[in-house]
Amino acid sequence: MAELTHFNNQNRAKMVDVTNKSITSRFAIATGKIKMQHETILRIQEGKIKKGDVLAVAQVAGIMAAKQTSQLIPMCHLIPLTGVDIHFEDDNSTTITVTTKVKTKHVTGVEIEALLAAQTSLLTIYDMCKAIDRGMIITDVHLVEKDGGKSGHFKFD
Repeated sequence: MAELTHFNNQNRAKMVDVTNKSITSRFAIATGKIKMQHETILRIQEGKIKKGDVLAVAQVAGIMAAKQTSQLIPMCHLIPLTGVDIHFEDDNSTTITVTTKVKTKHVTGVEIEALLAAQTSLLTIYDMCKAIDRGMIITDVHLVEKDGGKSGHFKFD
C-alpha cells in the first residue's frame, strides 16, 4: 500500500506539493447510478418533469462541479481541465447510470473531479425529481479508470 502524503511532520493535513511533478496527459472516468420508480424514468424520458430537462441540467451541473472541485474538496489542487464529458444511460425500468470522463494535461490527476461530476449529476437528478419520488437511491459511485502520471493506469475490476 502506498504511503499517504497528505500529512505534514506534525501529522496534520496538508496539500501535497506537486511542484516537481511532470506535466502529463491524464484522464479519469467515474460512474454511478440512481434508482427510482419506473414512472419517474418515464416522466424524465417524456420531458414531463416540471423543473425542466432533467438530464440536460444534470449534465451542466456535473461539468460545473468538475470545474469547481478544488473549491469543495480541501486538499485538491486547482487543475486546468481540458475536457469534461458526461453520458447518461437508463435501463428503461428503474435506473439511470451516469458516466463522466475528465481530462487534463497537468501535474496531478483528475479522479476527484470525475467522481464529483458523477455525484453532482446524480444529485441534480434527485433534486429535479424529488417532488414525485423521494425514495430515489444514489448508489455504486466509483472510479472506473484513470491514466497518466507516476502511478500509471488503473482500471476497476
